[in-house]
Amino acid sequence: MSDDPEFPGLSSPPCLMHELSADFRMAERRTAPWAEVAPWRKDERKRLIDERFDLTVDERQASAARIAAGLDAVIPLPVGRIFGIYWPFRGEPDLRDWAIRVMGAGGRIALPVVIEKKQPLEFRLWAPGDPLERGVWDILVPAQGAVVHPHVVVAPVVGFDEERYRLGYGGGFYDRTLAVLPGDPLKIGVGYVKSRLPTIYPQPHDIPMDLIVTD
Repeated sequence: MSDDPEFPGLSSPPCLMHELSADFRMAERRTAPWAEVAPWRKDERKRLIDERFDLTVDERQASAARIAAGLDAVIPLPVGRIFGIYWPFRGEPDLRDWAIRVMGAGGRIALPVVIEKKQPLEFRLWAPGDPLERGVWDILVPAQGAVVHPHVVVAPVVGFDEERYRLGYGGGFYDRTLAVLPGDPLKIGVGYVKSRLPTIYPQPHDIPMDLIVTD
């Protein structure tokens, strides 16, 4: 949880909590050896990515709009804040329109850049019109721009569990980054509600989000 007084008492946003139906029960946190967890995560990752590729363009747009509304509901006014978001990839919710609205309200946007394998990400300031180039996995990243430390990190999830642990792509970039970012930024995972899992079998290197916002 962030110690920032402008983000008081947040643990899970209403847009997630009201989705928990009476017949849905999360398992208690479970642990398992990494040798067993790693192949399980690989299979779950593929299944969840395949599922989101099955969404139509209209369904993705509607989901992104609902996620954007959820972010607006849990994030204070963005004036003077730096928001680390992401360029959408492999069917992730497209929050670029939301990011532009954040900038219009006085916030700044930074995009993550992979600098080296097994190293933290670097966040670079970006605004519409700034040059982009192809980075790792062919994702667009700022070709230049000041390196900054976000006050809020909005991280895409492939999957997530009740304890707000995120299942990513397996590179560990966000976990390494969140472990070293100064200032204890507010950490928000965003994704599709269908990506919810009973547990991801969290390991010592996994860092939970402060919030999960879904569609």
